[in-house]
Amino acid sequence: MNPFDMAMVALASGAIAALYVSWRASRRLKRLADAVDAFARGGCTEPLHVAGADAGGDEIDRLAAHVEQMSARIGKQFAEIERGVDRRRELLANVSHDLRTPLASMQGYLELLLLRHGSLPPAEERNYLETAVRHGERLGRLVGDLFELTRLEAAEALPQPEAFSLAELAQDVAQKFALDARARKVDLRAAGGEGSAAIRAQADIGMVERVLENLLDNALRHTPPGGSVTIEFGGDAQRARMAVRDSGCGIPPAELAGIFDRYDRADRSVPGAQGGLGLAIAQRIVRLHGGELSVASIAGAGSCFAFDLPLAAPRPAAPVDRCTERMSS
Repeated sequence: MNPFDMAMVALASGAIAALYVSWRASRRLKRLADAVDAFARGGCTEPLHVAGADAGGDEIDRLAAHVEQMSARIGKQFAEIERGVDRRRELLANVSHDLRTPLASMQGYLELLLLRHGSLPPAEERNYLETAVRHGERLGRLVGDLFELTRLEAAEALPQPEAFSLAELAQDVAQKFALDARARKVDLRAAGGEGSAAIRAQADIGMVERVLENLLDNALRHTPPGGSVTIEFGGDAQRARMAVRDSGCGIPPAELAGIFDRYDRADRSVPGAQGGLGLAIAQRIVRLHGGELSVASIAGAGSCFAFDLPLAAPRPAAPVDRCTERMSS
């Protein structure tokens, strides 16, 4: 075989080999594309499993492995979005119910007063009016909570950080709830560990106070007479930390999931008990400060809601008055 024929055979063999490699690569890419299309048609909920995916293989195998990992992340995100939608639908349904209830009651009492105006004893008329006012106040609180939660989720209410003492804030909030705690026969106090009195946070003090108020309201409502509620404060080298611990009824494990995204229904067996969006609002506020609100609970033994905040910079040391030092010596 002359050199020209040998060159032509080699060229033909190379072309055939290149076509085979190209066909095989195209087939593998088509298989990957078909898998991605099926993933999209399936609602992006089930993660992909692509044949030949190998993070240590060639470019196509590594691409398939990356696509598998991405599909798993997308599936988790879609599942979380769906759970969020379900929780939000449940929240809105519960809030709508509790908005209608005081509105209907208030309207009923006012209509009764109009129909029987002048014929009711003054004491009975006043009782109807006071009941209507209470329902109006409850309605106002619910609407206010909804408005605040909407502003927080839309990032319209941004924190205005300032340095403040955790100990002072805890004492102030405990004092604010002291009368309510005594009326419920619950022991309320603020307590910090060793060195905690000097810990200061860099946060919006009004927002943090609202978090503590919501957590205390929740703790007092679920703590029976004779129980205790404690505002704890402290921290470490990285973050300031606060918590509200109670010895109440606790939360069953099945109810812990999504507790910060639910509407807290009031206990209808307790006179004056009120539900609300307190925990959801508290969680949004803590997250705006880069922290997380967590809960630990044992059914029948109490709960502890804890959150963390940025630390404030240490106070500068007071300058030493050398003149006074010399005089005293």
